[in-house]
Amino acid sequence: MSIPVTTVQSDSRPGAFAISSQPATALHRATPATLAAVLEQLPSAQARWARAAGFDAQPGRILLLPGMQAEVQREGQSEGAALAGVLVGVDPDQPLWQLAGLPAALPPGTYTLTDADEAQRPHLLLGWALGALPSTRQARQSDAATAPSLALSLARLVASPDEQAAVAPMAAAIGEVRRLVNLPANQLGPEQLAQAVADLAARHGARYRQWVGDELPAAGFALVHAVGRAAQTAAQAPRVAELTWGDAALPHVVLIGKGVCFDSGGLDLKPAAGMRWMKKDMGGAAHALALADLLMQAGLPIHLKLLVPAVENAVGAGALRPGDIIEAGDGRRVEIENTDAEGRLLLADALHHAIRSAPTPPALLIDLATLTGAARTALGPDLPALFSNHDGWAEALLAQGRAQADPLWRLPLWAPYRRLLRSDQADLLNAASTPQGGAITAALFLESFVPPELPWLHLDLFAWNLEERPGRPRGGEAQGLRALYALLSQHFASARSAFA
Repeated sequence: MSIPVTTVQSDSRPGAFAISSQPATALHRATPATLAAVLEQLPSAQARWARAAGFDAQPGRILLLPGMQAEVQREGQSEGAALAGVLVGVDPDQPLWQLAGLPAALPPGTYTLTDADEAQRPHLLLGWALGALPSTRQARQSDAATAPSLALSLARLVASPDEQAAVAPMAAAIGEVRRLVNLPANQLGPEQLAQAVADLAARHGARYRQWVGDELPAAGFALVHAVGRAAQTAAQAPRVAELTWGDAALPHVVLIGKGVCFDSGGLDLKPAAGMRWMKKDMGGAAHALALADLLMQAGLPIHLKLLVPAVENAVGAGALRPGDIIEAGDGRRVEIENTDAEGRLLLADALHHAIRSAPTPPALLIDLATLTGAARTALGPDLPALFSNHDGWAEALLAQGRAQADPLWRLPLWAPYRRLLRSDQADLLNAASTPQGGAITAALFLESFVPPELPWLHLDLFAWNLEERPGRPRGGEAQGLRALYALLSQHFASARSAFA
């Protein structure tokens, strides 16, 4: 079965999609439960081929269906080019990833979905686009000259111009998160990360400013300065980058991304295995940048502030020490229990600054961070932990996670554990001395910097794929991004929040 199509370019990767005007090969999705019904709809010769080949529609299985000779001659194709269709085994519970392996696995050409599942179609198209993104190796090795040849080696899927326009920004945002997280620390230090915020501001006509090095304590960022002051070069100097966009009369939304460009653990030094991938400890900042970009592209009627505290948690003569007491931006004194609990110190100062400098009380505060190993122990690598002081916002985000196939799991802000952050020498500890409940105590530390009347969402995420899977190369990964964007775009589509 074929229909006419015309190839166009997509921002996810040139040639990932096509629209109608030349022959396209049919894609037939099937599960073990639906396979018999799907085969009934095929020409008898194709159905016999599938049965003879033992195709069982297990997820990830692909079977190419050869065209009949008469059809080949009628369409003027060479015999080697005859492909009548493709059977694809899919997992019905994972619509986003059903097609993600196909752009690289199928023969080059143009394909069309035979089933019109309108509810799943946006997920299917985004999954295809993500499968068409360069792999980690290709992204590192490709340039503008080689990108077209990479695109020509991929299959293309028929999608309308409107569908492509809807998919492209999110696919590009996910690709940018991956790219930033995958960069080594010698190529993405605090200076370069702050420059990424400046470049984003310039693209959208937003206002940008930063505080660097010894400017930080006087500006209310003494915790940020303390974490990053041991870095040895000017490019590694700690800094806070701020982007402000939109009319100050609109609802004020704050995004904060943890930007630890490399985390050695400080004087509480990580072991080698724990330090190996700590270039990714700026994954929260990468997410915040990508989300801010999406919101500004959409022209959402909000007043947006993006804050990225960017540091390297290094070992040096000026390194933060266990037992040091630092005055936070809100005036409270924080005793350092562990120098490897540094990310929450950055977020604390950023939260205080965002609230103090807001033109109106924020309608929503969001922070994103690769914060604790405890969250990964509890939930594994694929499921970000969500903490919130507001049930309405939390439940709405969880619902969007389910709707967008971008799941999160809410963990409690268990108030009795606040006792674990008590200090004999200061107002609070930066970490509990006990290893239990580490994600909760980290979130409780941050919650103490947020007035209870201000809604706040805290995402503790991994930002990394440990293994290669279709559409998900090993390395940096976006988590919670689609759910957050859907939440914000729905609730701030007008200038009034549903939770006001």
